[in-house]
Formats: sequence, structure tokens, C-alpha cells
Amino acid sequence: MSERVAAEDVLLFVNAAVTATGQREFRSSAAEQGFSLAFVHAYVRINYRPVYAAALALDINHHNAALIVEWLLRTADEAGGPEEKRAEGRLIAARLALLPPQRVYRLFRALRAAGVNNRRTRAIVRGWLAARPDPALDAVKYRTGLKTAVRHVHAPPADPETGDFLFAPGRRVRYDSPTLDAHRRAHYEQSALYELPFTVAEGFAAKHRVPRALFLERIAPRMTRLERLRTERAAGAGADLSVMPLTRLALYVLALPFAERVARRAELTRALRAAARRAAGPYAGSWGRVAAVLDDSFSSSGSAVKRRRPLAVALGCHFLLEALADPGAFTGLWTSGGDDPLMVRPSGPTPLGARILDALETGPERLVVVSDGWDNAPPGLAGEVLRVWRTRLDPERRTSVVHLNPVYDAGGFDVRRLAPSVPTAGIRDAEDLPALVELAQFAEGRTGFAELRAYLDRRVELFLKGAGA
Repeated sequence: MSERVAAEDVLLFVNAAVTATGQREFRSSAAEQGFSLAFVHAYVRINYRPVYAAALALDINHHNAALIVEWLLRTADEAGGPEEKRAEGRLIAARLALLPPQRVYRLFRALRAAGVNNRRTRAIVRGWLAARPDPALDAVKYRTGLKTAVRHVHAPPADPETGDFLFAPGRRVRYDSPTLDAHRRAHYEQSALYELPFTVAEGFAAKHRVPRALFLERIAPRMTRLERLRTERAAGAGADLSVMPLTRLALYVLALPFAERVARRAELTRALRAAARRAAGPYAGSWGRVAAVLDDSFSSSGSAVKRRRPLAVALGCHFLLEALADPGAFTGLWTSGGDDPLMVRPSGPTPLGARILDALETGPERLVVVSDGWDNAPPGLAGEVLRVWRTRLDPERRTSVVHLNPVYDAGGFDVRRLAPSVPTAGIRDAEDLPALVELAQFAEGRTGFAELRAYLDRRVELFLKGAGA
């Protein structure tokens, strides 16, 4: 029994680390989310520290990855011994290499504010700084963060020029580094700002009163894919849909007016299916008959800071499950009763029970429910349908049923579940669906903590191998 409790505790934490970001959700405030997440992190770190560190190898979100790294470094004295510390160090270094630089610099500021400056922390920060591909770019784009990190761990700057730029900007008349010298010249020379990163150049463009349209046209070669997408959308221009990840593409589609979705139906559908095929990879067309119940109730509108995020995950899952199913063997059912995925919008109650009955009538080999779990039309019907199905109609488990929940329930310290007999996993991005369905098998209670640890060990091995750690 204790092994089963341990497995449930770990899965609860993984669900939180995948879905929770400490931001406001539809039914809970940012403060409630933050308090709940802090408790879950502390509980798992204290009771299952090796598993807590191993979560860095899973598809958790950046917010929780940074929290895990921070607390592993803040509580180094709780580690079991030198070998465990080395294992944690390798995982931390590999995960930091995947995090966005701005988030890593924010993490370093948090460590400094907490007074964490032990030898391991200094080695990890120095190692990350030494591995940065373009120190001059970091000095310009993340100047405050880089200065804070260098000062905190007493690391020498990458080169004398970068050191002077950070700590003695008036010492040099010019720089040999093109990026540093462009920053110097951009204070008085308009043409120099187009040699800088977009976020830095924006400030200089405003200072020189450069027309926005002209600035965006000339700075375009220096913009990242996401920067280009944001500015194109703000300007009403067409974005390059062929390179967008599935969930981000779904968010883009849902932000369009209905008239534009209709006018661009063929283009948007083609782009969503292409992104889904990329996400499915080698699993495309291998899942047999698949039915999905997808939540487009009013709560799928999310919150002001996560606008339409749950609905976008459901839309992405619709097209990904279509790609994973055998050709022509996919049935997607929306809680609203609509049959046009491109026209979905958050509205109405959540009649999951009725839709699950409709889905089971199609005789699927796999049933996937994507919902926040607030079954309310009528309340509890989905759980009862699934209980009867599993115990009376399908005890041999001919149909695999999985519930994927994109919303963290702060009050329950987990994602909300539909029924004890149905495995539930948190999901943040639709692209993670195949891996989460695999992980959800451990939530059925038929496997123990040993099997879960073996799975995590395999993920850690693959993660470190892929990172070259």
C-alpha cells in the first residue's frame, strides 16, 4: 500500500509540474496557485528528493523546472550524499541548457536574493555562463541579469571587452565586438540599431522616433520566430504558419475573428494538420480507432493571463489524435455539440457524461478526454458512466481510457479527476500528448512505485544522453 501511495504522490507532483505556472486560472487566483504549488514542491522534495530531481527530465513546464533547480540548490544539505549531488548536478546543468536565457537569469537573481552561494551553485552558474554561445549578445540583451550572475558567483567576464561593457562602459571609445560596438553607436546613430537584437533595438527606435512600420521592416532579419509572430499578429499581417508548434498555432487560430477563420479555413486546417503530423512523428496512424471528448465549455476560456489556453490545448489534441489514429478512424466530440473544430469557442456548461457515452458508442480502441474535469451537466455523470463502463461493460479493458487535464486545481493540489478507475495526467501542450498517455498508465493503480522509478530512470538516461551531459 505504501508503494502505491508513493506512486500517487509522485504522479500528483508531475501533474502539477506540467500544468501549474503560478498564474491565475479560471477558478483560482495567482496567490492560490502559488501557495498550492509551493506546498507540493516542498512535500515531494522532502519525501522523494531523487524523484524530485528526476522530474527535470520530464516534459514539465519552464516555471516548475526553474523552481526545482532553485530548491535543489537551496537545500543542498538535504541530498543523500556525493553521488546524489552529482546526479542532481548533471540534471540541473542539462535542464538549464534547455531553459530560455531570460528565465535562467531570473533564477540566478532569485538564488542571489536567497543568499545561495555554495560551491555547487557557483560551479553550475559558471558552467552555464561559459557555455553561452554569444557572451556579447547576452551582455546587450540580458545586461542586468548577466551582471548579477557574474557578481554573485565571482566569475570573470567572458573577455575584457564584455567586462568593460558591463562594469565600466565609459572606459572604451569603441569595441572590437560588432554587437557591443553597435550598442555604443546606437545611442547616436540610427543605422546601428538594426545590428542589435529586436528587444534592445526597440528602445533605441523609440528614442530616435523611427516610424514603427519602417523599424519592423528593417529589423526583421534580426527577429526570432516568436518575435516575428507577435509583431505580425499585432500589425495584422499574415504569420508563417508552417513553422509554428501545434499548441501555439491553435492559440493563433483561436485569436482570429470567426469571419477570418472562415475565409482562411483551408489554409488554417492544412497548417494544423501539418503541425499535428510533425508532433505525431513515428506514431502517426498507429493508434487504431480513436475517439476524443474535447471540452469547449465556458471554463475553457482560461483567465486574463492564460487566455483560451485550455481550449487551445483541446483544439491541438483534436488534430494530433486525428493524426495518431488510423486513417479515417478518428471521432472528435466537443462538449458544445459542435462538429467544426475551427469554429470552437468557449461557451456553455460541461456535459462530459453525455459526450463520453456518445464516444463509447463508436467502439474505439482508445478514448481520450481533454477537459478541466468540472463535469456539471449533470454533475458527476461522467464519473458514473466511466465507473459502470469499466466495472460492468468493459472489465477486460478492451478500450483504453485516459483523461488529460490542462488546468491545475489549486484546492486539490492536483489536476481534477473524473473517476478513480480512469488515469488522469496533466497536459500543458498538445504536443506532449503521446508521452503523457504513456505516463498516465501509472495512475491506474496497477503498477507500483518501483515500476514508476524504473520509468523515470529511463527518462533521465535518455534526457542526459540527448543533452550530452
